[in-house]
Amino acid sequence: MEESNARKALRMMPYGFYSITSCNEDESNAMVANWVSQVSFEPRLIAVGLQKTSHTHGVIEKGQVFAVNMFRAEDSETIMPYTKGRSKNPDKMKDAKYSQAPKTGCPVLEGAAAYVECRVVDIIDVGGDHDILVGEVVGGDVMKEAEAGDLLILPQLGWTYAG
Repeated sequence: MEESNARKALRMMPYGFYSITSCNEDESNAMVANWVSQVSFEPRLIAVGLQKTSHTHGVIEKGQVFAVNMFRAEDSETIMPYTKGRSKNPDKMKDAKYSQAPKTGCPVLEGAAAYVECRVVDIIDVGGDHDILVGEVVGGDVMKEAEAGDLLILPQLGWTYAG
């Protein structure tokens, strides 16, 4: 397979679009991510591909907790304030509306349909530009009923983060 075809094939994979929130002492953070998947039933484990240089990576490394906020497609505007990194938007949490998840204290963003909160089990350096964070699901809730097909996915925004 040619490199360009491999890239095209990877861009065909369906990816959700989530906000990963984290906290450590007095700091809370939110970013967007799409490389997220459940990877175990017992215990319930979530894996997140997270860029090593991201601000969130450091917050999660220190705090050892994160949450995955899920949004319905019709609520896509709610997630937009978190699409810019800290270098472009250092005060993005200043006006953020959120509550704290009961087990981890991570932000649960207003407008999210559901969330799961996780305690870090492992951070795996796979030798690339992203690490794999594995978290055990310790809590979660549904605020807006939805089916999997109702949730926001990257192509609905006309965006891609693959290849």
